[in-house]
Amino acid sequence: MQWSKEEEAAARKKVEENSAVRVLLEEQVKYESEASKYWDTFYKIHKNKFFKDRNWLLREFPEILPVDQNTEEKAKEFLWDHVKTNAANSFSRSVTMLEEKNHYKKSSVLSDGQSKAGSNFSNLDSEEHRKVPLKPEPFPGSNATFRILEVGCGAGNSVFPILDTLQNAPESFLYCCDFSSGAVELVKSHSAYRAAQCCAFVHDVCDDGLPYPFPDGILDVILLVFVLSSIHPDRMQGVINRLSKLLKPGGMLLFRDYGRYDKTQLRFKIGHCLSENFYVRGDGTRAYFFTKGEVHNMFHKAGLDEKQNLVDRRLQVNRKKQVKMHRVWVQGKFQKPLHLTQKSSNLMFSLS
Repeated sequence: MQWSKEEEAAARKKVEENSAVRVLLEEQVKYESEASKYWDTFYKIHKNKFFKDRNWLLREFPEILPVDQNTEEKAKEFLWDHVKTNAANSFSRSVTMLEEKNHYKKSSVLSDGQSKAGSNFSNLDSEEHRKVPLKPEPFPGSNATFRILEVGCGAGNSVFPILDTLQNAPESFLYCCDFSSGAVELVKSHSAYRAAQCCAFVHDVCDDGLPYPFPDGILDVILLVFVLSSIHPDRMQGVINRLSKLLKPGGMLLFRDYGRYDKTQLRFKIGHCLSENFYVRGDGTRAYFFTKGEVHNMFHKAGLDEKQNLVDRRLQVNRKKQVKMHRVWVQGKFQKPLHLTQKSSNLMFSLS
């Protein structure tokens, strides 16, 4: 639905009013440094009863499902395999040249009459040819052909609808993380949690130095739903940049979060504003309200191609209280480019 000019003007005025007084700086520092504690407390109180299961996910994001017969998918896999093969061949040629060089040196030593030393070198050479290339260390989901990561999984309101859908796709694997250890425990203790097809782990996406339980460049889908808004605006770009490295070429990052002038923003009282369009709730958790342009800029800077970026405005009516509520969300789909740069090729060569 479209807002009238009067409705938008009223919303803008409301935001100007509730953001006129900012939270003290020392309090803002506390909300940032103790963010995980506030979310732990939230899940300790509400457990998995606060949010409803997101059964709408597949309707909005069908990309969550693996598509085996899709021509574009096959082309993507062919391109990626082609680059890996070329990188492996280049690596093999380099190794062959190095072995030939070493063999020449060994032959020169043998020609000098050092039979004992030559024999030792010959034995070493035989052992060298018997060596088998080291296989990469296995990781959770290493045998899967389709991998999804949900960032900020909470108590599993997206995890379990996804797992339910993936029951008929055993080649798929779901990773899910949250920086609240309490939330992750709720996921793991759920009766529908299947360790054979899901790996839940504690992770702070704002910490670039923290390793993931899987290598970069292997994810087909990243789900980022109502998570980025809880992160300080100064750290959002770094989070998107890091997540983009986890995607394979052609992989999709699916985004949905609060939009500017959503009813949640309008209902904040004076004294809860941290910075422009960024607020703290009474329980210490925080929320930012995005524009379509802000979302575009962040994902573009991370090198992702925009496939969808829309503002979803809806009117909800509480018939019992006779109250109308304007909901505003921003939804986007962003893809890691299929074309691989020379830098990507060099990276593949170094990993081969």
